[in-house]
Amino acid sequence: MAEYIPSPRDWVREQVELYERSGGTKGTTLRDTGLPVIIVTHTGNRTGAIRKTPLMRVKDGANYVLVGSQGGAPRHPVWVHNLRVNPVVEIRDHTVVQAMRVREVEDEAERARLWDIAVAAFPPYAEYQTRTTRKIPVFIAEPEG
Repeated sequence: MAEYIPSPRDWVREQVELYERSGGTKGTTLRDTGLPVIIVTHTGNRTGAIRKTPLMRVKDGANYVLVGSQGGAPRHPVWVHNLRVNPVVEIRDHTVVQAMRVREVEDEAERARLWDIAVAAFPPYAEYQTRTTRKIPVFIAEPEG
């Protein structure tokens, strides 16, 4: 089994620990916003280590929309590269944990539809896109099986 390497960012590491330690009953919102988050467990593309990342909870039916915004930073978050190489993930949404497979959304019509859903769930995404010249990646996580 691969080693789990916690995030070097204190707030990320602490949120993941609280979320998991409570079985998904605490730490389920983004810091002080009150907006719901999920924990995405993925595999590092270089290390092969297990990584855990809190992301905004954006649902599309039984699927989750994962947005690589990083607040509009000029570079993609590391987890984007991990998902591109290792698409099998586990998503914890409160007390429910499920295996899922992700794919980056390339089709423009599908991406536009999912982007609108994501912005409705977390309006700052629209502003984040204006802060960067990169096209913020959008992934869809679908249940395995």
